[in-house]
Order: sequence, then structure tokens, then C-alpha cells
Amino acid sequence: MHPLGRSPLRHHLTRACVGLGLACLLCLAPTWALDINEATEAQLDSVRGLGPASTARILEARQAGGPFKDWADLMQRVKGIKAATARKLSDAGLTVGEQPFAPPASAPKP
Repeated sequence: MHPLGRSPLRHHLTRACVGLGLACLLCLAPTWALDINEATEAQLDSVRGLGPASTARILEARQAGGPFKDWADLMQRVKGIKAATARKLSDAGLTVGEQPFAPPASAPKP
């Protein structure tokens, strides 16, 4: 018997179950993506890094110009969203056309 009154088997089974649960959560992480072209106001507000003002600008731009083609289109049409913000939003699960943010390739140096 374990000094704290728990059997070693129970202790190991508990640790295994916790580990399995965490592994399952990690496997599900990609399904948490939210596409900006399909998201509602409430869904956009729930994204870390977006507040009511940013959400309103995104919805206005989407209504005026249609779906965003890619991250570059989003950054061009929505004031306040630049590469650093796009990276944070993508890391929080936001996608454009189901694609995560990928910074533009820099021009080769001469």
C-alpha cells in the first residue's frame, strides 16, 4: 500500500488516464480552427486578440468586399491587422480560407 493510502496501481492508472486525456486534446487541436469568412460576430469576438472594434471592421470589410481571399487580402482590407497581429490570430485558431497565416516570403538579398 502507498504511504498516502493509495495503491501504486491506482496511482499509475490515474497518471495514464490523465496523459491519455491530454493526448486526445492535442489531437483535436486542429479542429478548433475558425475560418474568418464563415465566422459569426460572436465567434470572432471569442478569438483571443479580437475585440468588438476589430470584429466590426472585419465584418464590415467582408460585407463590402466579399470573402477574404487570403491573409494578405485581410491585412490590406482591415485596418489594424498587420503581420504580427495576423500571426497571433492564426495562433489563436483563426484561418482565412481554412489556411493558417504564413508570413510573406522576403525578397532575396543581393
